[in-house]
Amino acid sequence: MTEENKQTESEKKDANREELIRTVKFVLFSISAGVIEIGSFELLNLLTPWDYWVKHIISIVLSVLWNFTLNREFTFRSANNVPIAMLKVALFYAVFIPVTTILGDHLVKTCGWNDTVVKVLTMLLNFVTEYLYDRFFVFGKSIDTNKRAQAKGKE
Repeated sequence: MTEENKQTESEKKDANREELIRTVKFVLFSISAGVIEIGSFELLNLLTPWDYWVKHIISIVLSVLWNFTLNREFTFRSANNVPIAMLKVALFYAVFIPVTTILGDHLVKTCGWNDTVVKVLTMLLNFVTEYLYDRFFVFGKSIDTNKRAQAKGKE
């Protein structure tokens, strides 16, 4: 194996390791956002007579704000324009929230599904689709560009 091939292999391993770390961070931050989402949903479930859709929207907005902030800074370490990144995330949720709200409300009211079961299934769907959307569209070209990433690169 030539020196050039060894370096390329080493770079690939480093890139794979970084991507694994990024994925683990996303999972951990998503769990914390999930705690906020399900916690606020259940709190609203206990304290209000509101319909599923109202509780769903409030809880998901709280979760998204938390998750976006943490993932932008620590997972994707992005220095991209915050309003543009937030607009991209808002576009995702402009589709995701109405679809899951209408479907979730239908499953609860018409099909008799449990509110919490519908909420957890929605959160799992959100987790997978949001990771892919954030990784490749929102932050794709700006990954590892913030001060935190630059400082790590100097080590």
